[in-house]
Amino acid sequence: MPRNRVFWVFTAGLLLALASIISCGDGATSVPVEVTREVVREVPVERTVEVVKEVVKLVVATPTPAPSPVVTTVSPGKVTVMAGSFGSGRFSYAYSGTGAMYSTLVQAVPISRLISDGAVELAPGVATNWKVSSDGLTWTLTLREGVKFHDGTDVTPEDVLWSLRHTMAPEAVDYLTDGLSMAHARIMDGMEQTGPNEISITTTVPAPHMANTLSELASAWIGSIAPKRAAFHDVDAEAAYDLKPIGAGPMKLVTHVPGYSMAFERFADYYYQPKNGLPSDRRVNFETLDLLLVPEEATRVAALRANEADFAPVSLALRSQVEAGGGRLIFVPEGLYSWIYWQGCVNPDFPCHDKGVRQALAYAIDKELMKDRLYGGDDVMAIKGWIYSTPSSVGYTPDMDPYPFDPDKARQLLADAGYPGGEGFGKLVINTWVSQAFPLLPESAQVAADLWETELGLDVEVRVGDEANIRKLRQTDALYGQITWRENEASIDGLASVMGDTNAPLDKNRYKNHDRAELYALNDQAASVFDPVEREQAINNLYRRLREEAYDMSIGYVNIPWGVGPNILTWEPYPVTDYLSAPHTITLK
Repeated sequence: MPRNRVFWVFTAGLLLALASIISCGDGATSVPVEVTREVVREVPVERTVEVVKEVVKLVVATPTPAPSPVVTTVSPGKVTVMAGSFGSGRFSYAYSGTGAMYSTLVQAVPISRLISDGAVELAPGVATNWKVSSDGLTWTLTLREGVKFHDGTDVTPEDVLWSLRHTMAPEAVDYLTDGLSMAHARIMDGMEQTGPNEISITTTVPAPHMANTLSELASAWIGSIAPKRAAFHDVDAEAAYDLKPIGAGPMKLVTHVPGYSMAFERFADYYYQPKNGLPSDRRVNFETLDLLLVPEEATRVAALRANEADFAPVSLALRSQVEAGGGRLIFVPEGLYSWIYWQGCVNPDFPCHDKGVRQALAYAIDKELMKDRLYGGDDVMAIKGWIYSTPSSVGYTPDMDPYPFDPDKARQLLADAGYPGGEGFGKLVINTWVSQAFPLLPESAQVAADLWETELGLDVEVRVGDEANIRKLRQTDALYGQITWRENEASIDGLASVMGDTNAPLDKNRYKNHDRAELYALNDQAASVFDPVEREQAINNLYRRLREEAYDMSIGYVNIPWGVGPNILTWEPYPVTDYLSAPHTITLK
């Protein structure tokens, strides 16, 4: 996935429409099956399959009665959020921008901890339900009537179709900058309106992850809906839209000073409320929100202490200062994972062509040292998961955790590959950037560089560059033979990212790391399975195999610390999000 959006995008989550607890169904069988709920967080494979089936049977077969309508008490107060970055500054998610003010086709809710702590499921949003064809190639979505844009006009199937084509039609590849969008555009066969309130999406290969892709849990808000425009890509029209964007989410933009601030107000006609037949009121409980760009962390912390800000990204090192002002830190579990990847390893001229080299470097990173000395312990960093897959993700099992620190094994592997003591290896370059979300990203890269020099005898250079430029260079061969050390947003289902990045066929793989029929076959197998339990196993098989190849490495994931001011009474963020999620849970004192 992208992103230069990391803290621009948290407002996207804050302004997304949140989800229903209406029960939904599973994926395809031998005939088209209507899907009114997709359980996206299954029990890890090693747990009892019978228990999984019983839980799934329970949540699918027994719809939860809608609770009695509850009158929402709206505070007249204002929520102030200070962001470290506005990212691309665009309102179109096709350009790695924000999903601010938008509602998604599919949304998310916790599943009452029926399966595990922190579990999340997909639920209806602008789409009331979805079904998939028997061959897994066509998804058909039924759209909700009565959803309003902020200007009072109705959201139409034409708006939905335009939004999807703008973001993942095959021709959109030429202008997209969002990695997940590009991955889907490359497998897209067609999109069309098939009924008065129905659209269909057809892919060239099965896409069991499609419902997740169209949800707020995806690493990009492809499923967000904007008003249709005359063309899918018109530079002037897009610039005009950026000046006065509208969506259908729970808050609407009132004023926007580019590069400085945005002001939003509560959207009283947001569709998710009991009068529209929905089981709860998901409108926010406050009237206005101000978003301010404040790059300096010290300034953000000072504002929290002075009760001039309610939410701000902060580092663990300043926890005591936040608490001294009556505030607190709230950690969002599994918000970001470390993504350390090679490029160009298909070329035998690069040392990384040898799997032993790649594994050697993975074994030579002391993750415990990073966790304890750099990040200060378990609150922030966890040494778990393999890039796309963290403990809340589909396909995760503990044997996918980062390679253990084993310098003796690392030295032996490097020697067996023909580089004893680093001899003949040449300079190894690590490209990284300063992240507003992942704490101490360049510093962690430097720790790895020092370890590789000390333990393996390598000559390593850490280059801290501009994030946007490094992302652009990864589309070329400029970084081949090098490592990129970056963060990425965690996801419930990372298979689409694997298909578009790490394990795409060589002609479509931006990293050009392999041309292995065996790995492509595992990828295709995982993409063709719709049964939840079988799919969990298929994705696990793929991930474990890719972890063994070590084209991608990980040191684990971070729980994102948010500074929360004393004026906030409650906030219950979703796991696996890097933005200010679940805004309906925010209440003011």
